[in-house]
Amino acid sequence: MPEKNDLALIGLAVMGQNLALNIARHGYSLVVFNRTPSKTHDLLARKSPNDKIFPAYDLSELVGSLKKPRKILLMVKAGQPVDEFLLQLYPLLEKGDVIIDGGNSHFLDTERRAQEAEKAGFYYLGTGISGGEEGALHGPSIMPGGHRTGYEFVQEIFLKAAAQTEDGPCCFYLGPGGAGHFVKMVHNGIEYALMELIAEAYDLMRKLLKMDPPAIAEVFKQWNQHENLNSFLLEISIKVLNYRDPETNFYLVDLIDDRAEQKGTGKWTSQVALDFGVPIPTINQAVVARILSARKANRVKLAAKIRSKNSLPFSERESQQFLTALADGLYLASLMAFNEGIQMLFVASQEKNWNLPLVDIARIWKGGCILRTRLLNRIQLALKNSALEMLIESPEFIHDLQKKLSSLCHVVKIGMENHIPLPSFQGALSSLESWSSSSLPTNLIQAQRDFFGAHTYRRIDREGIFHTQWEGEWL
Repeated sequence: MPEKNDLALIGLAVMGQNLALNIARHGYSLVVFNRTPSKTHDLLARKSPNDKIFPAYDLSELVGSLKKPRKILLMVKAGQPVDEFLLQLYPLLEKGDVIIDGGNSHFLDTERRAQEAEKAGFYYLGTGISGGEEGALHGPSIMPGGHRTGYEFVQEIFLKAAAQTEDGPCCFYLGPGGAGHFVKMVHNGIEYALMELIAEAYDLMRKLLKMDPPAIAEVFKQWNQHENLNSFLLEISIKVLNYRDPETNFYLVDLIDDRAEQKGTGKWTSQVALDFGVPIPTINQAVVARILSARKANRVKLAAKIRSKNSLPFSERESQQFLTALADGLYLASLMAFNEGIQMLFVASQEKNWNLPLVDIARIWKGGCILRTRLLNRIQLALKNSALEMLIESPEFIHDLQKKLSSLCHVVKIGMENHIPLPSFQGALSSLESWSSSSLPTNLIQAQRDFFGAHTYRRIDREGIFHTQWEGEWL
């Protein structure tokens, strides 16, 4: 081990290992630690002879091997494990040292930890890292927030380790407190929606058009050439659909159980959106779809009792027309998912006084991360108009919304007629229809609230707050 290392990394699951290899490849020396020593041995076996990665088998050894100010990156499971490591590290550190939480921590936990660290004289960074195993190794999108001075100590490392695009490194300081982890949470919420929308499009082709996995993959391949549809998620879906199980020779996707799992960031997005009063139905329905998918026994039971088995036959010409509408519908629904997430960022930035750099957030999502898509080029352009609160208000997208709304309606209509659930497509359509409605039936809701609870209401023909005695006596 050299006299002093540039960075310590704690937590050597695949993401942690790959990130360590990435950072070492850029010339930095690292000391690494994992509670299970075998993980440390695995990393040492993977590194090249030139990689300056050195093991530590206790935290005192790890801290003692670092240059000052010490910089420690935690890549451990969110929640209690983070707090446990912090309790062990704090007595070993000195004022001015930097702690980076690179996991998927809840932003409120990050804000609490940042305040505790500040009282002890440490700098704390809550840093979202997106890109999965491949991104961690070759360049992820890095979303740091917390103490600005702490970020300046690790900025050079982060900028070199991040994915590189024509617009620069996919890393940017996002703001104080929990800003970085908040942006990562919203990123994951949008990710939930895009995954669900692609799955719903797949379901329509599989069940309605009777297409096999490679035929669907071919459609996705064509869509992936489009400026508005190209994405990493579509790209990997093509590979998944073409993959045959080596043992059975069946397409593996047909053998995978349809009970989806989740780690909680999507659920957090929904919960926090409600707290901030931001409607995100496309994302919410994707979260609900995963929860509902897990209730397999109930689904099987009810399918046998109430499910219609009939679907409308499609001619070849009708199938091609439907696929065109489906492509347009997927684009608009995906745009609505981004619209919901960015509106969350806009509102939270105001509420928390974060001053989130929305243009740069779109920029750093363009490479390395799971959300990467060419559509972000247009989103970045739209966000340069700082007067806009929502993407769908931008002239960049208004024409598309006007032109392609009928396609989204058609997709949802066909799905409903054929009893194919499209929760996120329907959420996107309902949201878009609501945002573009100058009047909603909530006037009746206000009247109902005033009737049973004297909650009052406003009128459209005069100023003031009103209450009506709707009948002589409440019984």
